[in-house]
Amino acid sequence: MGTVGWKQLLLSALESNAHLKHSCFFQLASIGTNGTPSNRTVVFRGFQDNTHNILINTDSRSRKIAELVRNPCAEICWYFTDSWEQFRITGNVDVIDRSNPDPLKLRQREKSWFARSLSSRIQYLVPEPGVPILSEQAQPEISLDPSTGPVDAFCLLILEPNQVDYLNLKSNQRLTFKSSVSATAEKSWIVERVNP
Repeated sequence: MGTVGWKQLLLSALESNAHLKHSCFFQLASIGTNGTPSNRTVVFRGFQDNTHNILINTDSRSRKIAELVRNPCAEICWYFTDSWEQFRITGNVDVIDRSNPDPLKLRQREKSWFARSLSSRIQYLVPEPGVPILSEQAQPEISLDPSTGPVDAFCLLILEPNQVDYLNLKSNQRLTFKSSVSATAEKSWIVERVNP
């Protein structure tokens, strides 16, 4: 197991737990603007192309955006209930909203937008999250043209991992994976077996 990369372990865990709807959910912790921990559940949207980078969609009006802009350090905690595997993935998050100046990142945002179902896209047109409800009146029905590109509130988060702590409770094995960058800017991973 020590020679297997963490991404392969994660893909295997996703596959063996695929029958459980909750297996695509994980917790994303950031540092709140007041310096305290801030945690929430998000949905795994896949890996960025041929990288180890993890994709997350969110509302640009949510509190986590201000937190990640201020401090991009974050950690994922992902537990798979059938296979008893836990992944703690630490890294930096790149926030890609409509104002991002990089055309490649904006294309990735658009690609992620169109990969979502229409009903998933409509959630970015609802009132701002976390704001008090001032009226109990029913909200008007929202519609969206399926060909319309990302709305302003749609934000793509890309977590670039730099450390992964993998724990398998069934086999009582734990591995840590740490990334290093060579002089030629190539990223590699060093794995170490540690006590559970």
